[in-house]
Amino acid sequence: MAGEASKVVLGKRDLRAVTAFAASCAEEVLDVFETDQPGDSRPRDAIRTAWEFARGGERGKSLRDTASAALKAAKDVRTAAAREAAWAAMSAAGAAYLHPLAKATQVKHILGAGAHAARAAELLAGDDPGVGAEHLERVVRRATPAVVDVLERFPAAPAGGGRVGELIRVLDAGLRALARTD
Repeated sequence: MAGEASKVVLGKRDLRAVTAFAASCAEEVLDVFETDQPGDSRPRDAIRTAWEFARGGERGKSLRDTASAALKAAKDVRTAAAREAAWAAMSAAGAAYLHPLAKATQVKHILGAGAHAARAAELLAGDDPGVGAEHLERVVRRATPAVVDVLERFPAAPAGGGRVGELIRVLDAGLRALARTD
């Protein structure tokens, strides 16, 4: 059928690697959210459940619930940087639900936490794109070969998505370049 995406082979080991990568990205800016909302544990809970899955736990309701809660927490913040940090946490828990479809939109499940974290860092620095670029360099160094291998099974990141979409595409290109240099 025209327009159908082909299947990508993904095992639990792949999903755990992607989720660990996303959780580590989100963790880096968790303090941005917690400074804005010190009594709100929803993003921290999302990152915690992402790590639990990455370390061998089940992919179950708690991941979905904490991702949804982190998304709701993003609505309660005072700053755009804190909102991006909450979205990074939501993306970390959601990374476990990467679909095995060869669609460019699935790349957001792999790279969304890193891009939202970079955007949070930019905003915290007065909307400085240089800070975002430096942040993405650290994210690229953090990626394991397993994460890069999973990413390469998918088409390049899609157009659109505003500044976070741009950051996803920069991150995507950086990680794919790693694979070409190996």
